[in-house]
Amino acid sequence: MINIGADLGAMASAGQLIIGIPFIFWLVCITLLIVFLEIFLSYEVYAKFLKYIALTLFAYIITAFIIKEDWGKILYATLVPSFSVSKDYLLNIVAILRTTISPYLFFWQTNQEVEEGHKKNKLGLKAVGTAKGIPDIKKAGVRNMKLDTIVGMLFSNIVMFFIIVTTASTLRTHGITHIDTATQAAQALKPLAGNFAFLLFAIGIIGTGLLAAPVLAGASAYAISEVFNWKEGLNKKFKRAPGFYGVIIIAVVIGISMNFLPIKPFKMLYYTAIINGIAAPPIMVLLMLITNNKKVMGKYSNNAFSNIMGWIITIIMAIASIALLVSLFF
Repeated sequence: MINIGADLGAMASAGQLIIGIPFIFWLVCITLLIVFLEIFLSYEVYAKFLKYIALTLFAYIITAFIIKEDWGKILYATLVPSFSVSKDYLLNIVAILRTTISPYLFFWQTNQEVEEGHKKNKLGLKAVGTAKGIPDIKKAGVRNMKLDTIVGMLFSNIVMFFIIVTTASTLRTHGITHIDTATQAAQALKPLAGNFAFLLFAIGIIGTGLLAAPVLAGASAYAISEVFNWKEGLNKKFKRAPGFYGVIIIAVVIGISMNFLPIKPFKMLYYTAIINGIAAPPIMVLLMLITNNKKVMGKYSNNAFSNIMGWIITIIMAIASIALLVSLFF
């Protein structure tokens, strides 16, 4: 909910910068738009909406190429990273790891695969439902899931890389190391990178928020609905899944209220990223155990490569979290 609030605030601030309409107007309109789309649009239409909104993320990549960069230095720093055991370094590492492997994504990704299965059933394709309505996944479906996940994770990390490049080569080189809001980031970028780069960066903020806020709210709704065994799914009408959609509405409303607290949005995002980073390893351990359980997964249980990579990533996340906790308390 804190993430939702920070995303809504960032979008409203970016909109205010671009057009000049007051922040509160943008905040209310964007919130109503997200709630309307998530509740009243069918899953098929909503999925297409998110797909095309994702194209706005290319704004961050284009921005990096508009600005004059020292690509030799960037390549060296990317391939030869520096390490530290300081508290600030560990805080940043855990926060960055969390942005890629977020606990809420486990809920969102798995449930979207179920939604896709329902969509195929609706279209009369070969996805035979089980007792719970979950499709009997064929090999082609598993390949598609893998491709979907790999492309999605790769694209998200490429976008993150170019955001880091853009801010490091402009804000950091000019001594700007403390940013509290999206407005500050975009405003600081304007005199350093020009009007076009500033506009692209602001558009990227809006696009990111339109992607992230509904996913965050939806993931919360899936998780809570499963705990209480409520009917769930974006493929259902409101009256068939009132608890599921109720969680979305409550999460967004509480998210809006975060924008009226004295805590700065970026600070909230940063520390929630750290909390998520610490929460991820136990969930990843459970995920690895489940995906190796043939009673649950049948013939689709993990192969050797998936196990090796899965456990390596889980151990790295756990070590980073433990090192951070040790640095904070000892």
